[in-house]
Amino acid sequence: MMISVDEIKKLRELTGAGIADCREALEDSKGDLKKAQEFLKKKGIEKAEKKADRETGQGRVFSYVHGGRIGVLVSLLCETDFVAKTDEFQNLGKELCLQVASMDPKNAAELLKQEYIRDSAVTIGDMIKSVIGKLGENIKVGEFVRVKI
Repeated sequence: MMISVDEIKKLRELTGAGIADCREALEDSKGDLKKAQEFLKKKGIEKAEKKADRETGQGRVFSYVHGGRIGVLVSLLCETDFVAKTDEFQNLGKELCLQVASMDPKNAAELLKQEYIRDSAVTIGDMIKSVIGKLGENIKVGEFVRVKI
């Protein structure tokens, strides 16, 4: 099946995946965008599992204050400073702060199992694995704290 450049471009815009991965996903799914997205998601999770043992010595600390009454600090770790500066990593840190503020997990393991507040079909762990697949580096939640008045 011949996959058009426009189809590849559209899938890239939706997923942020590389050109070769998008082409492979579209060929595997016979041009079906939904199936191609699922293919890429599965491939991203597989990539994340392969990277899980890599050391995470870089990262950023993110903060969020809600209404002056709830405050959150989250440390998000990665392998290189380059990845820590990407928009995807920055957005993940912000979303994790919102998640901690909203759901008050007691530890990282509980946080990773929680349903994402913006999409209950996705867990926080799956969301992180998706970003790992896109960025190609191991990412871990370090410490976090939530303070409420």
